[in-house]
Amino acid sequence: MSLTFHWFLPTNGDSRHIVGGGHGSTPGTAGSDRPPSIAYLGQIARSAEQLGFEGVLTPTGAWCEDAWLTTAMLTQVTERLKYLVAFRPGQIGPTLAAQMATTYQRQSGGRLLLNVVTGGESAEQRAYGDFLDKDARYARTDEFLAITRRLWAGETVDHEGPHLRVERAALTRLPEPAPPVYFGGSSPAAGEVAARHADVYLTWGEPPALVREKLAWVRELAAARGRVVRFGIRLHVITRDTSAQAWAETERLLAGMDPARVRATQRALAESESVGQRRMLALHGGSAERLEVHPGLWAGIGLLRGGAGTALVGSHREVADLITEYHELGIDEFVLSGIPHLEEAYWFGEGVLPLLAARHLWRRP
Repeated sequence: MSLTFHWFLPTNGDSRHIVGGGHGSTPGTAGSDRPPSIAYLGQIARSAEQLGFEGVLTPTGAWCEDAWLTTAMLTQVTERLKYLVAFRPGQIGPTLAAQMATTYQRQSGGRLLLNVVTGGESAEQRAYGDFLDKDARYARTDEFLAITRRLWAGETVDHEGPHLRVERAALTRLPEPAPPVYFGGSSPAAGEVAARHADVYLTWGEPPALVREKLAWVRELAAARGRVVRFGIRLHVITRDTSAQAWAETERLLAGMDPARVRATQRALAESESVGQRRMLALHGGSAERLEVHPGLWAGIGLLRGGAGTALVGSHREVADLITEYHELGIDEFVLSGIPHLEEAYWFGEGVLPLLAARHLWRRP
């Protein structure tokens, strides 16, 4: 099976330094030198398409531009590239979401992928009018995905649950194809939802030993329901012609960090309700002294950014080796990003992808 690679659209801005944002962050584009205009994001999207990436992830949250609107515009400046749109079920009803996905598929030629984000922070959810606690949000996501799946299958749906109610819900047209569901989460409630509904379970980039444990957990939950789930991983990447050049880039990024911003970010992230975020923080403990948490896996991104906080670092061959290591655990899809996103897409696309193609692990879409 050929590996699948996705890139990332920085809809909160981009820079040659680490831009604040990500899971659990506050609104704004701290450290952004390149505004997230359609012109700039279009450059990244077209480059990703040219280099052979399957799709691009667009995040969701108060800290970035809206993913649905932004990617709908970008479908007009790309031809093949798919858009992995992150959205939160608590902010939109299941029938409207199913209809929007159907329209997106028809107008884009089937280029929508859905990253369902339950929402890990109650304070941010309340800003959007959602006052459920975390476990209730996962229960609502379970209902939401059950309804949308039935709608995409052409059913007329009556549903009355603890959190959602629809009556005689139906679509006049069906999506072709129904968009695959990408889903992540490290809590017990997240695992149950993933086992029932995810096509692809996404994990943040932890060391391989921890990823192996997480994949085994989700596999077992899914198998108990008669399902098989594919696996993906969300990582940053810093790859250069030599290992020394790549690690020199991490030193440049560290030198550009404002210690006050690091402390403020770590204090904010330490209050996160997200199990996944706590696992990210545990990798480095807020210290810049122990950031290589596995050979070639650097946790420095997480000092200034919430969510996925680790990067593959090394020569093109070293990065290809680490990707191969993750693949041997069962990871088939890689959602990657770089600093900046435009330039790093070329370092990876021209340096690493040809090596993976030579190993028969990847072929151009």
